[in-house]
Amino acid sequence: MASSRQDYIAPWWTYWLHNFPHLNFNFQTVDSTFKPEDTSYQQSLIFLACVSAVGLGLSLLVLSAYLTCLCCRRREEAEEVKRPDTCCVTWAAVITGLVICSAVGVGFYGNSETNDGVYQLTYSIYNANHTLGSIGSLVGNSLASMQVGLKEHLERLDEIFSPRGDYTQTLHFMQQMANNIIQQLTAMPDTMKVQVDLAAIADKTSFIEYYRVLSFSHFSIMVCGVLTLIMSWASLGAGTATAVGTSDFCVSPDKFIVNQTKDSLSADIVHYYLYCSQSLPNPFQQSLTIFLRSLTTMQIQVQGLLQFTVAVYPTAEKDLLGIQRILNSSEFHLHQLTALLDCRSLHKDYLEALLGVCYDGVEGLLYLCLFSLLAACAFCALLCAVPHVWTLIAIRDRDYDDIDEEDPFNPSRRITPYNPSRAQVHSFCSYSSSMGSQTSLHPPLQATSSTPEYMNQSMLFERSPRYENVPLIGSGSPPPSYSPSMRTTYLSMTDAQIRHFGTDVQI
Repeated sequence: MASSRQDYIAPWWTYWLHNFPHLNFNFQTVDSTFKPEDTSYQQSLIFLACVSAVGLGLSLLVLSAYLTCLCCRRREEAEEVKRPDTCCVTWAAVITGLVICSAVGVGFYGNSETNDGVYQLTYSIYNANHTLGSIGSLVGNSLASMQVGLKEHLERLDEIFSPRGDYTQTLHFMQQMANNIIQQLTAMPDTMKVQVDLAAIADKTSFIEYYRVLSFSHFSIMVCGVLTLIMSWASLGAGTATAVGTSDFCVSPDKFIVNQTKDSLSADIVHYYLYCSQSLPNPFQQSLTIFLRSLTTMQIQVQGLLQFTVAVYPTAEKDLLGIQRILNSSEFHLHQLTALLDCRSLHKDYLEALLGVCYDGVEGLLYLCLFSLLAACAFCALLCAVPHVWTLIAIRDRDYDDIDEEDPFNPSRRITPYNPSRAQVHSFCSYSSSMGSQTSLHPPLQATSSTPEYMNQSMLFERSPRYENVPLIGSGSPPPSYSPSMRTTYLSMTDAQIRHFGTDVQI
């Protein structure tokens, strides 16, 4: 019957996970059928989770050996170079950063998918639980009406109609119809037990999912070295075991549900809701038909008694109207019960729960496992690169300390006391602007050094407040820009004065 199902097909990744080896603590193969109450099956899932513990141990062992060798290794002469080759460390840091970013993205996507799947699962379970609760409520109300309310009215009418044997016979016939209804309602399955089980499953699932999301949120923002590495491997083991167990259920969910409900529900009822096929008969059809026919017969009898007995026995009208109200209410409940007992409602919730947990849920768990693996690898690489980065930082600080104090590019050399003697040098511009005539023009003092003062490198790094006072005449530099009055004065100079100042001055 399971092979004819067309509305649900397990995804390929559930079959892949289902084929993982299931071994108990004695390294014996265990059946991969989903049996969470079986001890051997529980051991197989714990064994899968412990595989990640082996990976954690190996990674810690490799890191310990690497860091020990790094600390015990002698410093090579290459470490004395001021600018060491940082290409390897740079690329390692870049790749580690990319892996961490990729891991975070994969983790958030997997967390979202898992949360969506669990939400769809719990929503469907709560919806099915509400349907089962409504069925139980309708059956209970109808039983109470027939066993208590209808019985009281029939007993009073039996006393009123005691002189008339035909009327009392009609009342006995109505009691027989009510007993038929009570018998059919009592044969209905007890949905209260199933409802309690579903509610417990939904509440526990929501509780676990809440703390799973909370732990993922803290883990995704935690960067604590070895602790993050341990958490990565632990989450990988837990995610793998959960994904494999869920896949074992998703491969054959019908078989598990039939085994779980065999004590409370018959096999034909379970199959009716699991497959909801037109070829399967409705197991409640006969009971509902008897219920409806009995109600119709009782309504006809009550209508006849109201028509013929009220005129003779007016006190019987109240009880007859009360019976009529009970029958009308029971008929309304019958229509609601028929709709709720139809397989389409519960079957829809069942399919949505399967799609949520087996598609979105398991897929999200796989992405979370990939996130944990990437995070573990990234932090291993990060822990390996940290000593090299620390060494490079130490070498850089040492190089700054080795800079010559006389080096003009030394930051400490750039801050020197102000030399007031340099501020006394006058420029040709300031001299020529103050002269009154051609004869009062005297040449400025020549620089004592053959190198132009404004080209002196040491002066560039000293705090001279007025560099425009440096003489430019005779140093091979172009003259500054002049105002119209200064240009007139300059053109009125004699040839002797021009030869005296040099031929580099351009008019």
